[in-house]
Amino acid sequence: MDLKPIKLPDNKFLESIGFYWHTDPDKTPYVASEIVEVTTDEADAYYEASNELYEMFVEAGEYVIENELFHEIGIPFNLIDAVKMSWENDVHWHLYGRFDFAGGIDGKPIKLIEFNADTPTALFETSILQWAILKLNNMEDYHQFNNLYEAIGDNFKRLIMLEDDIEEFDKHYEGWKILFSSVKGDAEEESTVKLLQTIANEAGFKTEFAYMEDVEFSATDGIFYNDVNYEYWFKLYPWEDIGIEESELAMLLTQIMENKKAIILNPAYTLMFQSKAFMKILWDLYPNHPLLLETDFEPLKGVAQVEKKIFGREGANTIIVDKDEKIMAETDGEYGEFASIFQEYVELPKDSKGDSYQAGVFFAYEGCGLGFRKGGLIMDNYSKFVAHRVIQK
Repeated sequence: MDLKPIKLPDNKFLESIGFYWHTDPDKTPYVASEIVEVTTDEADAYYEASNELYEMFVEAGEYVIENELFHEIGIPFNLIDAVKMSWENDVHWHLYGRFDFAGGIDGKPIKLIEFNADTPTALFETSILQWAILKLNNMEDYHQFNNLYEAIGDNFKRLIMLEDDIEEFDKHYEGWKILFSSVKGDAEEESTVKLLQTIANEAGFKTEFAYMEDVEFSATDGIFYNDVNYEYWFKLYPWEDIGIEESELAMLLTQIMENKKAIILNPAYTLMFQSKAFMKILWDLYPNHPLLLETDFEPLKGVAQVEKKIFGREGANTIIVDKDEKIMAETDGEYGEFASIFQEYVELPKDSKGDSYQAGVFFAYEGCGLGFRKGGLIMDNYSKFVAHRVIQK
């Protein structure tokens, strides 16, 4: 791997731009003090892989809908109607998501691990922080696969245009309003949501921020905050948690969609993509595809594999075993009640110290932003964010 030491912004600067989660619970910096150098060919390959995979996800989503495979991929029963409605109407535009990849550098082929389609993290780090790191280190900021900020801005405009071309946006925009929400008490999520709010503002929308508990919902009238009705509501709160833990809200949001009183971002159908069980559907439809890893609902035979929960997060409740079923790594967590999937294990690229690197590529209409996480065999909430730059080779 090609790594280059860098100088990091100090914590005071980071906090001045809204980046408050700069230090991990063990008091070590969350952002790595080196960057990954990728070639133009490697950056292009990440871009092409994310675009091809999104098309495959759409085809597989249609297959799930047509064959009513909601139970198989863990969709809560009280969200099935919302998933169907959002899928069938183009006004429910997927704003952004993040593909997690093994490989792509160090001569290793790109393999999809999963797609964080509903509530992806690392938006702030990828779009803002790693750009600032290049500037601080006197590196050209355009030497980066990173137009994430601009791509999301364009996608906000597509909420209105519902087509590729957004040049005529100003002629169609009529003062639509977007309410942005996160849960109270989580600085990372709040900063991420407010970054999205800023992007929407710059795209020309009228916006407001409110904590989720302060938002009001009416099945017949829509979504309100401070007596203002909003046509769009962005929530950084997982759809599966709404279905499982907030059943009344799930019912209200479904009714709001039925009555066409508001559009929720990201759409309910992203819950299909978010489910790790969707990897099994992809493998069935595209067996042995070079971007995919074999995935099943039952343990694989004779191969190293990863067992993970279909709605697990941050590497929790994950087990990696070798081909002889010997445990290589294991984590506990709070997602044990979910069903498991079993995915072929592929080694991540490693540095000279033995740390593993996992690529994340954001998708907003197209692949638009690369960043890396550094950690052990299982990426968890102690994994570090690693910036990158693109070099000519």
